Amino acid sequence: EAGTAGTASGGQAIVWRNVVLMGLLHLGAVYALSLVPRAQILTLLWAYFCFLMTALGVTAGAHRLWSHRSYKAKLPLRIFLAAANSMAFQNDIYEWSRDHRVHHKYSETDADPHNARRGFFFSHIGWLFVRKHRDVIEKGRKLDFTDLLDDPVVRFQRKYYKSSVVLMCFVIPTFVPWYLWGESLWNAYFLASILRYTISLNVTWLVNSAAHMYGNRPYDKYINPRQNTLVTLGAIGEGFHNYHHTFPFDYSASELGLKFNPTTWFIDFMFWLGLVTDRKQAPKEMIQARKERTGDGSA
Repeated sequence: EAGTAGTASGGQAIVWRNVVLMGLLHLGAVYALSLVPRAQILTLLWAYFCFLMTALGVTAGAHRLWSHRSYKAKLPLRIFLAAANSMAFQNDIYEWSRDHRVHHKYSETDADPHNARRGFFFSHIGWLFVRKHRDVIEKGRKLDFTDLLDDPVVRFQRKYYKSSVVLMCFVIPTFVPWYLWGESLWNAYFLASILRYTISLNVTWLVNSAAHMYGNRPYDKYINPRQNTLVTLGAIGEGFHNYHHTFPFDYSASELGLKFNPTTWFIDFMFWLGLVTDRKQAPKEMIQARKERTGDGSA
């Protein structure tokens, strides 16, 4: 492939542009940590608020709503989630959902974009450093994604993705602290944009790496994904991963009653407001039967 000077294991060409950009982003994030003591407390709170919004754009939006269709959302909520998803800057909703559906259907094979059998580094960030394995592209073509492009919100976000990312991921997080409480643009940019973005990326990637390698498997011991408490805390409820791969249609992505799932609380709150309908859940009997049949006995 043009512009690539080297290949990774599996014969996939290295995308040097991604390697350089991710390296610079992480260096920027490390530098940003040194600015924390000099920033106003409001700026740090704003950066955390942006992190939560970023996370919801992925967890409640691209993941549970668009990838899995685990609930239905009215137009105002879909617009909010699409804007939050642009703040996350992890590819547009269509691409994210397409890759995620392929990941579920072909989990831990060469057709899985971030196949955890290739190790922690590959499933965490390394998969972004190489061209997609041909199996990902070939098998991905066989799945149906027309429902995604039937949503005008998904189409709009895809069409204006670059400008929406500039606005949501960089301009607004930087502008608000400067304009509203006089934070320096430098601090605002590095803390609310660069550091917040880098942390949110790594938290999402931990679902692909750590939650596929470390933890127990109370629902299905024959698959890689696991229950991982630390990932759950970081990814606001996405670490109940053995459950999620066993019952991917469940809007809660966890057995309800589990202690910490802010994304589920958010969806439930939107349901209460009348913006969410048709939340799909796995019945208790089905969960219990599956635990007894294929679980590892840890829950």
